[in-house]
Amino acid sequence: MDKTFSYDDLMQLPSRYRANLINKVSGYKAANLIGTKSKIGQANLAVFNSVVHIGANPPYLGFVLRPETVERHTYENIKETGVYTINQITTKIHQQAHQTSAKYERDVSEFDAVGLSTYYKGGFQAPFVAESHIKIALSFEEEHLVKCNNTRLVVGKIEHLIVPEASIFEDGDVALEDLDTAAVAGLNNYYKVEKLGKYEYAKP
Repeated sequence: MDKTFSYDDLMQLPSRYRANLINKVSGYKAANLIGTKSKIGQANLAVFNSVVHIGANPPYLGFVLRPETVERHTYENIKETGVYTINQITTKIHQQAHQTSAKYERDVSEFDAVGLSTYYKGGFQAPFVAESHIKIALSFEEEHLVKCNNTRLVVGKIEHLIVPEASIFEDGDVALEDLDTAAVAGLNNYYKVEKLGKYEYAKP
């Protein structure tokens, strides 16, 4: 038997129950770590399940930032320095990645706290996660306030993309299933990726 919730029903649910429910029903999402560094050089790392493709020509990615009701070190660092990295979470590091969601003090590096390694390349200021197989360097492009709940869509331009060459097909497709890629659903559930199929460009 199905259970049906109206908007009013949802709003009357306990907040944690509602957060778990609404976060989960949208399905599996990309699991990523966003790396930043403050203007005084303090590295920061945070897990995000909201990274989305904005466009490929030119290449942009976005992510959703929760309301600024508490300190948002990732957002503050991006606004200060203009750069950040997005790093794919693997099944091997998913527990460490999740631990970055803890509310560490501003002067604590989540890299050190959870046992992940910083990696710098090409003079880019923001730190990559060395253990991630796909690493993306971005510069801040724009942000959009979502007025209905005060979240923000932060959009960045891809400056550098690091992908294992053996995992890139001739057509530019990437074999995520070969890269130990993890997915996330809800606030704290992580999953392995299994490929179901690849199909031709659909036409009527």
